[in-house]
Amino acid sequence: MTKFTNLFKRFKNDESGAVTVDWVVLTAAIVGLGAVAYPLVKDGVETKATAAKTALTAAPSN
Repeated sequence: MTKFTNLFKRFKNDESGAVTVDWVVLTAAIVGLGAVAYPLVKDGVETKATAAKTALTAAPSN
């Protein structure tokens, strides 16, 4: 029983994977915010891209 108790105590005190879990949660939050923000900015970006394309097409070339 002592071996099991020591093994459990070592397992309980081991924090080697905690940083990985933090990064996974942080990355998921960033991806989620990007997915929420995309529909909000999509139309504005498309409008500006179309305006830039039109201006570049109409510009005289040397």
